Amino acid sequence: MQQTLPLKLITAFFRLVRWPNLLFIAITQLLFMYCVLQPLLAVAGKKPSLNPLHFSLLVFSSMLIAAAGYIINDYFDLNIDRINKPDKLIVQKIIKRRSAIVWHLVLSMIGVMIGFYLDFATHVTLLGFSNLACVFLLFIYSISLKKKLLSGNIIISLLTAWTVLVVTWCEARFFFFNPADVNIYKIIRVTFLYTGFAFVISLIREAVKDMEDVEGDRRYGCKTMPILWGFNASKIYVAVWFVILILTLVVLMIYMLQLHWWIAILYSTAFIILPLLRTFQQLFTAKTPEDFHKLSSMVKLVMFTGILSMIFFRIYS
Repeated sequence: MQQTLPLKLITAFFRLVRWPNLLFIAITQLLFMYCVLQPLLAVAGKKPSLNPLHFSLLVFSSMLIAAAGYIINDYFDLNIDRINKPDKLIVQKIIKRRSAIVWHLVLSMIGVMIGFYLDFATHVTLLGFSNLACVFLLFIYSISLKKKLLSGNIIISLLTAWTVLVVTWCEARFFFFNPADVNIYKIIRVTFLYTGFAFVISLIREAVKDMEDVEGDRRYGCKTMPILWGFNASKIYVAVWFVILILTLVVLMIYMLQLHWWIAILYSTAFIILPLLRTFQQLFTAKTPEDFHKLSSMVKLVMFTGILSMIFFRIYS
């Protein structure tokens, strides 16, 4: 028993911080740096502001802040989660609430301190304050914004987009001192391509999750979209974002045709656009929490395959 208990706590802790999501953050930032930013900077004859060690610290700080956000979210969602996902409860059931708060504070502090260290040790500026802002927004989201119409969804989507944008932010000195460099414009375009993708697909997923969790949210006074607007209006809202995202991807496919990126086109069609179309179709027949959970998982998978497409910038650079 003495050996089993620590193992149970460790397993519960990794579930609490959503370790697959943290791994996803790391993969996103690594791919964006080494498949997109670094090749474009190399063509321009420039080196990244962060060496491999410092970049690893950036990724680590992003993971720590996200982990702290998941902890504080579960801390304040305890009553709602008893209804929406009783089998997945960790806070209080396995890990004490006081311990959860301590972990939230420790992980947040380390993440912010890493940001200020990188400000001091590298050419990066305001990363410490940016990390502090992320911690603050995640806290406010957990205690208030997630219960309100759209505001919580927008905050989470912005923070998801920031996961990509922060990597480019660390190279901001090039944008100020070399604004006419054509490769800098490419970096900006690709950055906003992926931040836009992350923002929109996160908006879609957050709305789907609201429909999945409507029972517990309604009981505890949340004012989410399906509660205030109903399921039909919420589905129309999600459908509009689906259409915007799919049409944007089709336009990008046309652009890739001109560049003869045939493998990228096949990949994008098979693993991004077709799954999005399939999910779009299933949206209107979804009725139960299980249906919406499947939709949410599919959207998350498309988010992952979309991020993996960064590899093609390395292949074709």
